[in-house]
Amino acid sequence: MTSIAPVGPDRTVDADRLLRHLTAMTRIRAFEETAVAALEQGLYPGFIHPSIGQEAVPVGVCAHLTHADALLSTHRGHGHTMAKGASPSAMMCELFGRAGGVCGGKGGSMHIADFRVGMLGANGVVAANILIGVGAAHALRLRGESDRIVVVFFGDGAVNRGPFLEGLNWAKAFDLPVLFVCEENGFAATTRSGPLTAGEGPAARARSLGIPAQVVDGNDVLAVDMAAADLCATVRGGAGPRFLLAQTYRLTGHTSMDPAAYRPTDETEARWALDPITRCAEVLRAAGIPEATIAAAAQVARDEIAAALETAKAAPWPDPAAAFTDVQDLGAPSPRVSRAGEFIR
Repeated sequence: MTSIAPVGPDRTVDADRLLRHLTAMTRIRAFEETAVAALEQGLYPGFIHPSIGQEAVPVGVCAHLTHADALLSTHRGHGHTMAKGASPSAMMCELFGRAGGVCGGKGGSMHIADFRVGMLGANGVVAANILIGVGAAHALRLRGESDRIVVVFFGDGAVNRGPFLEGLNWAKAFDLPVLFVCEENGFAATTRSGPLTAGEGPAARARSLGIPAQVVDGNDVLAVDMAAADLCATVRGGAGPRFLLAQTYRLTGHTSMDPAAYRPTDETEARWALDPITRCAEVLRAAGIPEATIAAAAQVARDEIAAALETAKAAPWPDPAAAFTDVQDLGAPSPRVSRAGEFIR
């Protein structure tokens, strides 16, 4: 049974819904922490881009999406993928390069995708996913699938790249069903994005193209949930693209190997006080939810990720023959003849 409890003079909370958000955010956090620890233990090669501290954004937004809706992500895409409904076990297998991974162990972290839940893929090229998302939205328009929308996540570092302007312009020119979500964490890799972004920032750039933009506290999952509810409904209703600027903070380095020495320690420590998971738990306590209930909701997520790790460790390696599947083959190249009669290869 859903319980609605007051948490302030002008704010109420659906406690059951917020408990689900707490579980979802804790699942993402536990996945990231477990994946980093496994990497440090040498259980799989490479590196990853953790989203620790940004969990409220994908959870609040994806709460309003169905598997039929499409989602495009970034190199920091684990949270988006899980929030869209992908299996943590299959995702962990993917990081480990094992059979049973969402991409058969071929994609790894930066190219993780799960078409079964509408997650069309992460992307290692900053801002490239914006154009892919707009293309997906245009495809929905051409196919007459008016009940589906596209959500594109990207960081504030992406707004200074050409695909940002091109993608937003095309989306508005054709009033496509796409919600752009900018996770403004203050950094473009290891560089602060603010000093290098002219004008009044990402939301102002969206508005300059005629796309209504909303700014929200990206560390408040309830605020993100409420904003996304309105924006997703508006886009789904055929009003054209919308833009959500979620102000958040990346609590770890750019990658799992980045100590983030370029920012003061006291800055990061102060930001931990605004951790979205901690804030969510505080709201639940203020609403009268017992501590044991809150702890149990979080433990469910941690247990799920612990099981995912064991699944990945025990999973077999892919069949070597799988390397030749999922490869586009157009056949042997055939010569073409130029107007001058010369062969062109």
